[in-house]
Amino acid sequence: MNRTLAGMVRLPGLLVRACRVGTLISAYGLVFGGTAVARKLRRTGSADAGERWVRMLNSLGPSYIKIGQLLSTRRDLLPDDVCASLTRLTDSTPPPGRGQIEKAIRRTYSDRDWPFAAFEWTPVACGSIASVHRAVTTDGRKVAVKVRRPGIDKIMRQDFELMSMMMTALGALPPFRSMPMKVMFSQVGGAILRQLDFVAERESLVALHANLAGSAGIRIPAPLIELCTDEVVVMDFIDDLVHFAPGDLSATARSSAARKVMGLIYEMLFVDGLVHCDLHPGNLYLTRDTEVVILDAGFVIRLPESVRMSFADFFINMAMGNGQMCGHIVIESAAQIAPGADCAGFRDVLAELITETTGARSGDFSLARFAGRLFDLQRRYGLYPAPEFAFPLLSLLVLEGMVKGFDAELDFQAEAVPILKRRNLGRPV
Repeated sequence: MNRTLAGMVRLPGLLVRACRVGTLISAYGLVFGGTAVARKLRRTGSADAGERWVRMLNSLGPSYIKIGQLLSTRRDLLPDDVCASLTRLTDSTPPPGRGQIEKAIRRTYSDRDWPFAAFEWTPVACGSIASVHRAVTTDGRKVAVKVRRPGIDKIMRQDFELMSMMMTALGALPPFRSMPMKVMFSQVGGAILRQLDFVAERESLVALHANLAGSAGIRIPAPLIELCTDEVVVMDFIDDLVHFAPGDLSATARSSAARKVMGLIYEMLFVDGLVHCDLHPGNLYLTRDTEVVILDAGFVIRLPESVRMSFADFFINMAMGNGQMCGHIVIESAAQIAPGADCAGFRDVLAELITETTGARSGDFSLARFAGRLFDLQRRYGLYPAPEFAFPLLSLLVLEGMVKGFDAELDFQAEAVPILKRRNLGRPV
């Protein structure tokens, strides 16, 4: 089938999906608008605003549920009641019917003997991409079976194409013409689409398990390679887990858990280069001994070596308050520099921003605001970063949203320094 015909085949589905998305957003927009007016007239709050967001995102489908999952960690940006409702999207998305799940999983093992002595068709958790089921293999091993939602591939690819069209249109507007909008979206959107690739997820689980094997207080379930398929990931089942939530822990345990997760992300960013970009509460749990457990590896990115090194260099210079060097790193790693860009002026204003934030505690420092100001400076001075920088930033933004609730006194920058120094040992000068 040639490219033109393929586009024609996709077009009806895209139009149907576009109409559905547009209709749902318009309908909920009227509901939100009406509620806001009524609330203003009554001068009262709305206890169910978050629930409306959950219903809308569930109606829109997996791509939008993923956005809600990430937003659920940002209590510094959204009201507590909205975040509390959005948190339910991380592991309690309505599951497919049992018939759909059973058909999908029996099909994936149709060419071999049924490998399970017991299988619980009711999911123990259900997210936007897959449902997770408890099972026991024929040799008696307790496992978690992650089953991709039937039909999700088609819907997410339609959403990706629609969003790509939107980015193309946005990039044509005067304020965004010099920015690589479509390239940036293809990088981030493509990474989200790769969550449909369960072979890649299995490989990421293996790599994360190997990379973090020596990390104290961190557990990642090992996959059973022989039982994993294109649509199913089978891994060890870890019992007695508790939700990663501040209210479930003492102050000491909260601080310890926050430091473990922060150290985990920094190890990925600065040492391994294999980064988990989706550590929301639905993917993070604790054991009774407060070990941190990661149960998902769908959104894991391998950073290019140049990006990993530039990001680490920027971070350690930010921690040391060396704003001029931070500016130099941003300029050297830029994907595009506008003709006549004032690089010296950029270094000076960035140095002022770094001075303001050096040593700030978790409760006082907002990575979202810092990133917004940094991006604004880059735009004003004609510097555009490589799209790959979105991934380490995304992982830190998700992390920050949780850490603020666990330990507001934690120093983001100081916690990174030991790992950055260890990473620099033996590095050529």
